[in-house]
Amino acid sequence: LEGLGAVAPGYRANLAALPDLRDFRAERVYSFGIKVAEGGKALFFVPPLPSSLLSSLKGTFHLDPQRINLRIPAPMGDGTARVRVIGLIPGQILTLELAEEVPVRDGFAGADPQRDLLKLAVIERHHNSGRVGLGFVRGFGLRRGALASSVAHDSHNLLVVGSDDREMLMAARAVAAMGGGQVVVEGEHVIAALPLPLAGLMSDLPLEEVCQRVRALSQAARSLGCVLEEPMMALSFLALPVVPQLRLTDLGLVEVHSSGTLFNC
Repeated sequence: LEGLGAVAPGYRANLAALPDLRDFRAERVYSFGIKVAEGGKALFFVPPLPSSLLSSLKGTFHLDPQRINLRIPAPMGDGTARVRVIGLIPGQILTLELAEEVPVRDGFAGADPQRDLLKLAVIERHHNSGRVGLGFVRGFGLRRGALASSVAHDSHNLLVVGSDDREMLMAARAVAAMGGGQVVVEGEHVIAALPLPLAGLMSDLPLEEVCQRVRALSQAARSLGCVLEEPMMALSFLALPVVPQLRLTDLGLVEVHSSGTLFNC
C-alpha cells in the first residue's frame, strides 16, 4: 500500500514506541505523526455510537434451528466409509486434503473423536435458506463436545465442529439464540459463550469482559481435549474458500488448489 509498510521519509508515521520487544507493550502510539495514546490511555475522545445504529446492526441472524440437518448419508450399510477430510496445520490457515475411514451407523457417516475425526458444518444464517454444508475435519483434538461460531470468514455463516450431532445442534441453537456469537458445549450445557449480537460479529460488552470470555472459550475447548491454542480462530477460517487445500461452505466441500471443485464429503 502506498505510503505504508516502512519507517522512512515520505511514509505515513503510524508508529508504536515500545520499551522492549519482550513484553511488546506500546508506551506511545502515533497516527499520521500525531501522538494518539500514551501510557495505556487514549489521547482522543470517541463518542458513543448512536442507539439507532446499534439497533440496525442487531437482528441480522436469520436461522430456523429446526431446519438444521447434520446427518451425512452413506451409500453403503453400517461399517465405514472413506471420505475427504480437512486436515488442520497448526499455526497456519492452509489445510491438507486427507482421506480417512469414518464410522457408518444406521446409514449415516459420523465422527470418530478417538481418532480426531470430527464433523464440521457450515450453516447459512443470513437468509434462512436451510443450506448446510457438511464434512469432516482432523486437528482439533476434541474428545467430546462441540464448538460453534458465527465468525466465519468471509461469508460469516454459522460454523460448528463437534464429536456428536446432538451437541453440535445444541451449539448451533445457542449461537442462534444469542443473535450470533461463539460457544463451547459439553453434553447438555453451554460451558462458555461470547455473545456477538452486532451483525453476529461484534460484541456490545465492555472490552475487559470480552477478553475474559475469549479466554474462557479457549479454556473450555481445552477442557474437552482441544489441542489448538486458538480454536475459534482456527475454526473461523475453515469456511474461507480461497485458501488451499480443502474448505467447507454452505454449498459443500471445496477443493481450492486445482479447480475449485465442489464435492460431497
